[in-house]
Amino acid sequence: MKFTLILFTALITGCSTTVPVTVKFPDVPGNLLVKCPQLNKLNDDAKLSDVSKTIVSNYTEYYNCAVKNDAWIEWYQVQKHIFEGLK
Repeated sequence: MKFTLILFTALITGCSTTVPVTVKFPDVPGNLLVKCPQLNKLNDDAKLSDVSKTIVSNYTEYYNCAVKNDAWIEWYQVQKHIFEGLK
């Protein structure tokens, strides 16, 4: 009986710690911090059809990148807020 009590006490106190355990929200992985690609530039001898193609291509590239980055930023902030709310 005495041995069982000592063993039980040792097992219970062996799992406790006096050092506070803090969990930090992970940082953003490096591959998600990629800048948007450079937009297309026109040559000096560009025709009007080339200008319109470049404008459409640049608008498409810009807005795709902006939507992707905005969605990532919003997701990260929401997840961080949820994580910090659990503490």
